[in-house]
Amino acid sequence: MEKLIKIQNELKAPKNQFNGFGKYKYRSCEDILEALKPLLLKHGCTLVIDDTVKEAGGMVYIEARAVISDGEKQMESYAQAGINPDKKGMDIAQSFGSSSSYARKYALNGLFLIDDSKDADTEKPAEPAKKANIQAIDPKDLSRIAKAVADVGDLDELQNVFKSDKQANLPQI
Repeated sequence: MEKLIKIQNELKAPKNQFNGFGKYKYRSCEDILEALKPLLLKHGCTLVIDDTVKEAGGMVYIEARAVISDGEKQMESYAQAGINPDKKGMDIAQSFGSSSSYARKYALNGLFLIDDSKDADTEKPAEPAKKANIQAIDPKDLSRIAKAVADVGDLDELQNVFKSDKQANLPQI
């Protein structure tokens, strides 16, 4: 579809959002849509995005579909995002909404060829990665670790178990 190629080429959706915790820039689904609206109008195209809640292997997820049409032809792209109903600080509606937004963003990325890696012209050069402090785990401690993972299930609680464990030299997560 020639119009899609033109939109892909003209689209500029800079990373205008900043994550203070992770210290990185990013673009949201809303940023992409705002950049797309004038191009869709210019080229006589429509864009429809919808979500479907799905389940596979006990995992609930959102599948987003982005469809662009010029009235004659259409192209579509799909993306999925898992839903964590137990995410701390979020109620169930926020968890679904967050997954929907994430899946929609990546469906748009696929349809409009948006590379979500770091942009060389908008990002500061990355600082050299710090070396991880990795400790070897004694094989006799592996069964205790596996049991702790199965019993605790929550990463924060698991970290507390390891931090308070004075009997073995277990690594900090």
